[in-house]
Amino acid sequence: MTSFVSEEELADEFSMFGVELSSEEIIAKLQELCTMHRLDAGGMVTEWMAFAHSKKNLTIEMDVLEQFERERLSKRHQKTPKTIKKENGPVIHSIDSLPMDVEGAEELYSAYGGKTPTSKQISNKRQHTPENAPLKRFTGPNRSPAAPFSPASFSPASTTPAKKYISRTNSGEVVASEGNTNDFAWHGSGKEVKIESFIPEQTVSRKFKYMFQKMSDKRDVLNDLIEDMADHLQKVHNIEEFSHAVLPTQEEVTVCGRVCCDSNGKLNAKSVVLEGSIDTSAGKVIPLDVSQLKEYALFPGQIVALTGHNSTGQKFVANKLFESVALPLPDCPEEGSSGRLTLLVAAGPFTTSDSLSYEPFTDLVEQIRLMRPDVCILMGPFVDGKNTEIENGNCPVSYDAIFHAKLEEIANATENLNVQMVLISSSRDLHHDPVYPTPPYRLENFRHKHVKCFSDPCTLKINDIVFGLTSTDVMFHLGNEEIAFPSGSDRLGRLTQHLLTQHSYYPLCPPNEEMCVDFEKFQTTCFLPTTPHVLVVPSEFKQFVKDIKGCCCINPGRLTKGLTGSTFAKIAIQTNKLSSRQSLVKNITAQVLRI
Repeated sequence: MTSFVSEEELADEFSMFGVELSSEEIIAKLQELCTMHRLDAGGMVTEWMAFAHSKKNLTIEMDVLEQFERERLSKRHQKTPKTIKKENGPVIHSIDSLPMDVEGAEELYSAYGGKTPTSKQISNKRQHTPENAPLKRFTGPNRSPAAPFSPASFSPASTTPAKKYISRTNSGEVVASEGNTNDFAWHGSGKEVKIESFIPEQTVSRKFKYMFQKMSDKRDVLNDLIEDMADHLQKVHNIEEFSHAVLPTQEEVTVCGRVCCDSNGKLNAKSVVLEGSIDTSAGKVIPLDVSQLKEYALFPGQIVALTGHNSTGQKFVANKLFESVALPLPDCPEEGSSGRLTLLVAAGPFTTSDSLSYEPFTDLVEQIRLMRPDVCILMGPFVDGKNTEIENGNCPVSYDAIFHAKLEEIANATENLNVQMVLISSSRDLHHDPVYPTPPYRLENFRHKHVKCFSDPCTLKINDIVFGLTSTDVMFHLGNEEIAFPSGSDRLGRLTQHLLTQHSYYPLCPPNEEMCVDFEKFQTTCFLPTTPHVLVVPSEFKQFVKDIKGCCCINPGRLTKGLTGSTFAKIAIQTNKLSSRQSLVKNITAQVLRI
């Protein structure tokens, strides 16, 4: 039986997804369900979100919770029936069960003097597939349908507008903001904007070979990450030297290594192990006792320094955790630029999960026309692999055709508006490379010069202001793996802070199961060269605008969430108040609102 789940734990987990628990009766029912079905607060939220997304217009009420338990939770305990073991005996084959081709069947029947059926008869007899079988849709990320595109090839479901999206009533609602946004003018200055990579060498090339990494190369990369962070921690905290993590000693020592889990399960306080570097600890791993730490927030892949005892060589008992420190803010020109910079930021999917009609994308284009920002940043996926219409094989044209059609639509709409378009790729795009870091989108024979493509992740400098951008939901991946004591209230802020203090766009290791990481490119492109002025991390979690370590961190959400529309962000920055290595949070006005 699981331990009792408190009201605070449930409220905190549900609020991550913007769901508020309305009454004590609801909370008591959820606590009862957690106990009956052996779920913690995180597991209950996961089950509820999966159930709610499969239904329409669901709110947490008593009758809905009873339906939730009956249709979702009860099925978790159903066991598959045991197969009845057949008695051993001779197996008699027929023409239908023989694993051979038609010619082989004809020869066998002739050898026994039987009447040889014709090839046509055998072929018809062995035919188990319907004549109009659906085509297999997932033969590769760049697959195109075998049949040519025509109006008749359209699936009615894929072109039918999303009813729940059209019937929404909360369009334009502000869900998060920073600064005074009352009667604020969001339009751009119309002046030329300079966009470039903060460090050109960090940019992923448009073409590179992946799936060719060796285990020895991966080992070297992971070891280098420990040693680089160890050097940083040693300088920041004035640590004299790091000791061997595994060798027994009666003295108090300081060690450095990577937090790992002792099995394939989820990390908890009893399963934490520490992996040392090759240089200081010969790459050895030792169980880590964190019971004496007053507070901690750990996740697999986090590189930490600890002080404690290892008297037996079997366990390291930590009594002090050295927090990593974020990198300095960028070095900007003292005079700065004149005026201000306005941006619109949106992350895919750009259509609801039950449709390929892209109404939210069309509404976003209209928002760009009205706002006329200096820069519009669009993050993938544009052709989402999690779209149910695509999963069911109802995509009428190739994935490349969908992407280029949407790109042409927004490029034509913004060509004469003095809007610079920035596209950030995503490994979830079916028309693109499913690897992280993800190379920029390839735009062959594309005539629109105001559209620029960059990799995921990337660090850009826009008019001397540094932006950290990633389309990967690293927040959600970290949230599923992190353990913290005490839990604290600002969990989203703590998850975002991990990126800044670990100096990485994706510090989780091993990565989430849906990620395909090329570690050779990861080492050179996925680190934070500096703490950016603005860090954009779109996530399924609740949208926010926060000041973390002097960095303005924004979760604009996704443009769509399941069957309905979600959110995008508008940002305005006073660029005439730049100062070197100083935070710009006070100069930023931001707003996250529903499409």
